[in-house]
Amino acid sequence: MNGLDWAVLIGYFGVMVAIGVWSHRRVGDVSDFFTAGGRMPWWLSGISHHMSGYSAVMFTGYAGIAYTYGVTSFVTWSFPIALGIAIGSRLFAPRINRLRSRLHMASPLEYLKNRYNLPTQQALAWSGMLLKVVDVASKWAAIATLLSVFTGMSLNHGILITGVITAVYCTIGGLWADALTELGQFVIQLLAGITMFVAVVAELGPHGGFFGVWEEPALHGHAKPLVGPYGTVFLLAFLFIKLFEYNGGMLNQAQRYMATASAREATRSARLSAVLWLVWPLVLFFPMWMSPLLVHAQKPDGSDSYALMTEQLLPHGLLGLVIVGFFSHTMAMCSSDANAIAAVFTRDIAPVVSARARAWNQRSGLVAARLTTVVFLALSMAVATQVNSPTFKDIITVVIKWVAGLMGPIAIPMMLGLLRPFRRSGPTAALTSWAAGLLAFWLVNYPINWNVDGGVPLQYQVSVPLAVSLVLYIGIGFAKPEDTPERLAVIEKVNTDGDGDPAAAAAVPAPADAGDDVVGKQP
Repeated sequence: MNGLDWAVLIGYFGVMVAIGVWSHRRVGDVSDFFTAGGRMPWWLSGISHHMSGYSAVMFTGYAGIAYTYGVTSFVTWSFPIALGIAIGSRLFAPRINRLRSRLHMASPLEYLKNRYNLPTQQALAWSGMLLKVVDVASKWAAIATLLSVFTGMSLNHGILITGVITAVYCTIGGLWADALTELGQFVIQLLAGITMFVAVVAELGPHGGFFGVWEEPALHGHAKPLVGPYGTVFLLAFLFIKLFEYNGGMLNQAQRYMATASAREATRSARLSAVLWLVWPLVLFFPMWMSPLLVHAQKPDGSDSYALMTEQLLPHGLLGLVIVGFFSHTMAMCSSDANAIAAVFTRDIAPVVSARARAWNQRSGLVAARLTTVVFLALSMAVATQVNSPTFKDIITVVIKWVAGLMGPIAIPMMLGLLRPFRRSGPTAALTSWAAGLLAFWLVNYPINWNVDGGVPLQYQVSVPLAVSLVLYIGIGFAKPEDTPERLAVIEKVNTDGDGDPAAAAAVPAPADAGDDVVGKQP
C-alpha cells in the first residue's frame, strides 16, 4: 500500500463515521435503534440483509477453499444461503416481521417468553449471545489477517482499528446507521468486485482464456461442484443450517425483516437478498478459483491467496478500493451483529437480572443499548486475538465448525416456534432439544472425534447437533404436547396480519416484567 491506497481507506472510514453521525438524528428511542421504527424500505432492508450475511472471511477462509478445491466454495456456501433465504422469504420473513408489527417487540428472542417460558428465553438468549461473540471474533481476525498482508500491521492492531471505527458509527446510529453504511458498502463492493474480476480475466489469455482455463493442470478438479470434505452430506447439512441461520437464527438478519413496514415488505426484502446471494458471489469467487494460476499461497490453507493476488494485479488506488471492499464486508456483519446482541441483552436479559432495568424509560433503554453495543464489540475483539490459538484454531474452523455446529440447537426452538405445525412443541421440547444439541456438538467434536481414526468428518461435526435438536424438538412435541391457549395465541398473531394502525404497530414498549407472561404489551 502507498499513500493513495491509505487515502482511499481513511476516506472510507471517515464516510462511515459521518453516516453514523447523520443517522444519530433518526434514533429517538429503542424502536429506532433496534428496528428502524419499522420504516425501512424493503429494498434497503434486502441489501442490508445481504451485506450483513458475510464478511472478510470470504476473502480469507473461503478464498482458501476456492484456492484448494475450486467451485465447491460457491456450491456449498453461497448457493445454499440463496436457496435457504428464498425458502425463508415465505416461511420466516413475514412471521418475524409480525414480532414487531403485531407483538410490538424489538428483539427477535423477545417473543420466546410467551411462546415457551422465561427459562427457555434466557437459555437461548445467553447461548446465542455467547456464540455471537465467537462468530464476530472470527470476522475481526479475518479482516486483521488481510490488513497484515497489505501493511505488515500486527493482527491485534488491525482488530483494534477496525473494531473502534465500527463501534463509533453503529453505536451512535443504531440499525439506521447499519443499513445506510451497508448500502454504501454494497456500492463499494460492487466496484471493487468488478475491478478484481476484470483484472483476473485480463490475465487468462496465456492460460486458454475465459472458457479454456479450466483445462489447466493447476485447476484440475476445480470445476467439480462437490469435492474433498465438501460432499453431498455437507451440502444438505449446510442448506438446512443456512435456512435457519440466514432467516433469523443468528439474530441480525431477523432484525432486517422486523425493520420493514409489513410482512409483505419483509418477504420482498428476503427475495432481493436471495437473488443477490445467487448472482453476486459468482463475480467475487471467480478470481479466487483462478488464483492457483496466478499466485502461490504462503499459508497452508490458502487463506492469503486472494490478498496476494490483489497486490500483484491491481495498481495503487484500485488496490485501496479492493481493500475497502474487504472492510465493507466485515464492518457490515459485525455492526449488525452488535445491534442484534444489544437488542437481546437490553430487551431479554437485563430485565430479568435487574429490577432497575425493568424500570428503564426510553432514554435509559437507549443509553443501555449503546453501552451494550460497545461492550459486545470489545469482548469480540478480545476473543479475536485468540482465533489462531489451540482452542479455536484457524478462521474457517471457527466459522464452519463452531458457528454452524452450535447455531442449530439455538435456532431450532426460535425459528420453528413461529410455525403452526410445531405448535405442540413447548418449553420441554425447546429446552431439551437445545441442551441435547449442545451436548451432541461437544461429543462429536471432542470425545468421539478423539477416538475416531482420522477424526469425525466435517459434515457430521456440523450436522449432528442440528439433527439431534430437530428430532427431539419434534418428537417431544408429539409425546408431550404443551400447546396452551396462551401459546397458541402467540403463534396465531405471528401467522396472521392484523388490522391495527401501522404507526402504532411500530412502537415498542419498555421490556415486560420478568414474571409477566402476557401475549404482548401495548405501548
